[in-house]
Amino acid sequence: MTTTHGTLHGKVALVTGGSRGIGAATVLRLAREGADVALTYANGKEAAEDVVRRVEALGRRAVALRADSADPEEAAGAVTGAAEALGGRLDVLVNNVGVGVLAPLEGLSLADVDRVLAVNVRGVFLASQAAAAVMAAGGRIITIGTCMTQRVPGPGGTLYATSKSALVGLTKALARELGGRGITANVVHPGPTDTDMNPADGPYAAGQAAMTALGRFGTADEVASTVAYLATADYVTGAEFAVDGGHAA
Repeated sequence: MTTTHGTLHGKVALVTGGSRGIGAATVLRLAREGADVALTYANGKEAAEDVVRRVEALGRRAVALRADSADPEEAAGAVTGAAEALGGRLDVLVNNVGVGVLAPLEGLSLADVDRVLAVNVRGVFLASQAAAAVMAAGGRIITIGTCMTQRVPGPGGTLYATSKSALVGLTKALARELGGRGITANVVHPGPTDTDMNPADGPYAAGQAAMTALGRFGTADEVASTVAYLATADYVTGAEFAVDGGHAA
């Protein structure tokens, strides 16, 4: 077992949707920086439990909580559940969970609209609201957006871009709302990122990579490193950070 003493030593973090991809990489990065970390999952209990074991191998505490962010009670309840499970406090909230429905405008159903907005907007709002109620000075709210808030490169992304763009306004408003309490709020916009949901060797990968200035996919660890920076930054709030390989350039 490795005991981690880093910049977040003694802190407690919650990463929503932390069982895989960017979420799992973020959980592990925060743990390596010294934090105890809770993560939520809607499906994939085994993957979530594997992430917990990997955090514990670093000498930190971890807990996996099943929560569907589309459910208002579960979205907020995950925050209080994480705090209760890890010592009664919460210092860092990473709003990572999200769903993407990419389809032509005329092909989007009302059920699609309701599901995407429930998870990507309402769930993030409610989790942030619950976190603000328990955070002390030094609290951090970090939300994962998308490069499609900066540039939508083609058709099919209307609903997804709409939902993620709302998070920019939420973040800026949270920064103003909570700044007097010493709590910051920022948003990270990943570009094409190599995950199991969007692999760098997938059928649509070449086109996505070509849209970036660097000509490649990013890694989940590259996004997680920016989240870790924001978890410790004192004088950064209400800001957008593109980790997109120049997708918006």
